[in-house]
Amino acid sequence: MKNVTLGRTGITVVQNGFGALPIQRVSKEEAVRILRKAYDGGMRFFDTARAYSDSEEKLGEAFGDGYIDRKDIIITTKTTAKTPDAFWSDLETSLKMLKSDYIDVYQFHLMGQCYRPGEENGMYECMLSAKQQGMIRHIGGTAHKLGVAKDIASSGLYETLQYPFSYLADDSEIELIRMCLENNVGVICMKALAGGLITDSRAAMAFMGQFDGLIPIWGIQKESELDEWLSYMDDTPVMDEQIRQFIRSEQEELKGEFCRGCGYCMPCTMGIEINQCNRMSLMIRRAPTDVWLGEHWQAEMEKIDTCINCGACLPKCPYGLNIPELLKKNLDDYRGVLAQNR
Repeated sequence: MKNVTLGRTGITVVQNGFGALPIQRVSKEEAVRILRKAYDGGMRFFDTARAYSDSEEKLGEAFGDGYIDRKDIIITTKTTAKTPDAFWSDLETSLKMLKSDYIDVYQFHLMGQCYRPGEENGMYECMLSAKQQGMIRHIGGTAHKLGVAKDIASSGLYETLQYPFSYLADDSEIELIRMCLENNVGVICMKALAGGLITDSRAAMAFMGQFDGLIPIWGIQKESELDEWLSYMDDTPVMDEQIRQFIRSEQEELKGEFCRGCGYCMPCTMGIEINQCNRMSLMIRRAPTDVWLGEHWQAEMEKIDTCINCGACLPKCPYGLNIPELLKKNLDDYRGVLAQNR
């Protein structure tokens, strides 16, 4: 496994990061055990967020109170704050939960715009002040919208960009990565498995390994998932013709309109869980599990029939999807699979 340097932050770590969103779904004891095993296995980059319920607290429990030398790991977290007061409240809470005196990279979460100095909202000045006080080391931003991501990458104001990136990326998204590298902006890759649509981790890791200055954060919830990523520390997949052909076939299968599950479209007027329901036909085909066909998801999918075509979701989608149309297609496919399984 190679080491990568995250743009002009100078942060150099092994290119195999831990995405800590999923650990909010397990007990504190289990989360601590998994996090410490990740550290013992060589992972040094851990990404979380104030919005991930108790994820920060679990990271603090795992690595705080002198369990390790704080300088041995990189912790990145995020704030959804839209006002200075909320910013400082989030930052103070994150530091307390993480049991740390500082945060390595502090990121604006799900940015709808590229905050700049001199704006009335004062948000970028908050970041600068926090950095000057030593509460954070580096300033970053996260986005799902390509236009916002490009603004962040080209602004000269942000040291990192977190963006969805996987081997399903199109040319415009690969160009975004090139733009970041040209501007010495480190890239933190979320959804490197496309929210569960990618099921071949070797191909995913080999794809990422082609890029410098880029750290994928693999969402890890189970020890078996962690073991898979840790196995690549010594036996790192590399791009070869077999993997290249496999990725081409995956891209061909998934080309066109499909939901990435970002959730920007939510909440739905009728309570439809769009970010899962709009991917259901792919999930039951590519990652089959009895859970998707259980009573809970049957009830959630039936909510699609209540769609009133209000259009509230349409302008929110970063990918320009026709959400009501896709939802109905997913429901038809889902009902077909249910019928086959009865």
